[in-house]
Amino acid sequence: MVSAAPAAEQPSTEAGEPAEAARRPMRRQFVNRYKAPRLSPEEADRQGRVTLMAFRMLGGRDQAMDFLNTHDPVLAGRPLDLAVASASGFEAVEQAIAARAARG
Repeated sequence: MVSAAPAAEQPSTEAGEPAEAARRPMRRQFVNRYKAPRLSPEEADRQGRVTLMAFRMLGGRDQAMDFLNTHDPVLAGRPLDLAVASASGFEAVEQAIAARAARG
């Protein structure tokens, strides 16, 4: 009777995993991956409302995104930032959108 040579075994940890797996860094679960500050509910509401208004009144997605994300000299800032920052900024951007829509 011929016996086979025992296979080389890897050392294992107490849980039965190979020792190599024990050396890998553990993945951190439930880590907050967002580093930027989040919008408050009021800011998020203003952002959604001004975006929807721009989409509807300025003729579509591209025109609305161009307007909201480009510095406007009349408003002295980027309309989306102004609308999100305060209620008065939202009103100013709302009036600017209405004026642009009226001009065509």
